[in-house]
Amino acid sequence: MIFSDSIEIHKRDILKKWLKIIAISLIVVFLALKLNQIFLIGCGFYSKTLCSSVFVSRRDPQSVMKEDLAFHPLIKLIKARIDYNQKSVMSSFLGLGLFKRKAIFIERIGSVLLSRVSEKTVRNWSIDIPPPMPDHPESVPWPSGDLLTGVPYYADSARVNEIVNQAFIEQNPQKPTRTRALIVLYKGRLIAEKYAPGFTKDTPLIGYSMKKSVINALIGILVKQGKISIYDPAPVPEWKAEGDPKKAITTDQLLRMTSGLKFSEGYETNPLSDVNTMLFMKPDMAAYAARKSLQYPPNTHWHYSSGTSNILARIIRHTINNQKEYFEFPRRSLFNKIGMRSALLEPDASGTYVNMYATARDWARFGLLYLNDGIWEGERILPEGWVSYSKTPTLDDTYGAQFWVSNRGISFVPPDIFYALGYQGQVIVIIPSHELVVVRLGMTRRDNWDFYTFVKELLKAL
Repeated sequence: MIFSDSIEIHKRDILKKWLKIIAISLIVVFLALKLNQIFLIGCGFYSKTLCSSVFVSRRDPQSVMKEDLAFHPLIKLIKARIDYNQKSVMSSFLGLGLFKRKAIFIERIGSVLLSRVSEKTVRNWSIDIPPPMPDHPESVPWPSGDLLTGVPYYADSARVNEIVNQAFIEQNPQKPTRTRALIVLYKGRLIAEKYAPGFTKDTPLIGYSMKKSVINALIGILVKQGKISIYDPAPVPEWKAEGDPKKAITTDQLLRMTSGLKFSEGYETNPLSDVNTMLFMKPDMAAYAARKSLQYPPNTHWHYSSGTSNILARIIRHTINNQKEYFEFPRRSLFNKIGMRSALLEPDASGTYVNMYATARDWARFGLLYLNDGIWEGERILPEGWVSYSKTPTLDDTYGAQFWVSNRGISFVPPDIFYALGYQGQVIVIIPSHELVVVRLGMTRRDNWDFYTFVKELLKAL
């Protein structure tokens, strides 16, 4: 009996050991898979950022690697090879070919991250985007051109310049602000403009989520043309199944971030977030976002999601229903209308626009279009009432339709402020009551640049 009990105890001990080995093995496999995904995302981010910075912004790669790509210890393990002949960037772990990811540059399209799509497929896209207009911007008066004329309308130019200069001063080396471009428009005039060393008025810079506001404009143009009704169910192929509750989601709810779709934001704070997975792993980013589950019934909760903006970009593509015409659409219908010569909407590997670069002056022109209620030098670009619709608060009273719309209860900020806001401190501030547009571009990783305070000081000087 005692012998039998000893055998049973021995069997249980062996079983426990094996279960422990299996559990540890599963954990190791799980961590290995997660680490694999993290490095694939990291190499994708590295290739895409470096490719756009070198071939779109025409920046020095060493500066990009030092300032833009050295923010995390794991990122430092990624090495890149730039091919200037083929205009491409290949990144991998330690340069050994592990987790390698490639981005390629295409003229008038920008940088495209190849995510399980062949380079040949992307390079064979049918592209016939018209050239930027106006032809000779230096001889065309502002705002459509770059010829600055007339006496600006402001009271204290010395104080305005002092406020702008202060935005470029690094107060804390441990938390660099890295303001790269700053423009102030007052009553339509460009009254202040400054750039950090290495950047000029001709340097296109990434807007990150400011692209969302440009998607708003393109949707508005299609509404004006009678091709989209924003209050109808959104035309999303993934939601066509009978009984799918996502079928009820409207384009308006996507614009206002009230679709109810589950989606996790977070770049550095969560390397495996939905937004990182979407941007740096998925060839069809809109399809990835559209397949996310419904967390809330539509129009009951506000939840910020970059995925919904990519769904909107693909709705534009499907509405136009021709890839070549889709690539042309932003330049023909918007950019050339208002002199945004540098503006470049970059697609994912499926051909849907997901990213945007433009000079500070061109971002300012976009802000001026909204300040002027969608009218540009007498021509109505956006439908009547579209700007009012875009800045009307939704369920969350700080957000409208792809624009932030609140002064957050700050007494010194005019209540009619609305703005396009992007990661790392990109912002286009629009204040109709003061006829003011401010554009700030930079790379601020922490919240140590407060544009509310900047606006407060600026308003005092005007």
